[in-house]
Amino acid sequence: MPTSSPKTAPVCVVTGGSSGIGLATARLMRQTGYRIAICGRNAERLSAAHEELVTLKQDNASKPSQTGEQDVLAVQADLDDADQAVEFLQRSIKEFGDVDVLVNNAAIAPLDKFEQISVETFESVVNVNIRAGFYLTQTAWQHMIKSGGGTIVNISSMSAIDPFPGFSLYGASKAWMDLLTQSLASEGEPHGIRICSIRPGAVETPLLRGLFPDFPADQCVPPESIARMVLGCVQDPKKYPSGEFFPVTNQPETTV
Repeated sequence: MPTSSPKTAPVCVVTGGSSGIGLATARLMRQTGYRIAICGRNAERLSAAHEELVTLKQDNASKPSQTGEQDVLAVQADLDDADQAVEFLQRSIKEFGDVDVLVNNAAIAPLDKFEQISVETFESVVNVNIRAGFYLTQTAWQHMIKSGGGTIVNISSMSAIDPFPGFSLYGASKAWMDLLTQSLASEGEPHGIRICSIRPGAVETPLLRGLFPDFPADQCVPPESIARMVLGCVQDPKKYPSGEFFPVTNQPETTV
């Protein structure tokens, strides 16, 4: 099991880690004993997330880590710019010396009729959901080959297989992510690299509420359920094989 030592603890890098699924994942991985690197666009939310993660008690510790500042890295980055995405991951590797887990969580989800999708919206979705994810995965992949392996978890969506009207672009970008996951499984096996996709339904996040303020709360998945499945993908390869896609609904049996 991971330890809380900054010299030996494994490293988990989470994009979009200042709120929602990303923060829930960073929180759980931190509690489990990982050093954490997160990025986000909003400086205020990022600062609050960093403060919380630094002072968070770990499961194997009776009090907050005395070296919490050294265990958590928060970087303001806009993944609309692929260079910033790569720079974030490279800085994380430089800071901690490794990346054991990469969670590609950051995404944008415009709700538009197909005929109304603008060039700017299309480019932003491609940049954040596809281009940044590709370069982050490739950069982590290159490091993991040298370091002896690791796990990449892509936060996809049920819209990858069942997009409703207005989510055509978002759903297509998540389908691309899932196909990349499937494609890379066999390539990663000789290097000890595993890659999985998680397909949440509606998740109770600021993103969801911004798009659908009246969506019934009892039909939403809590972000903590996604976080537990991320941890399952990392810790239980038999239950969560590389190259597969795992749905998460509001039914208890789909959580770890």
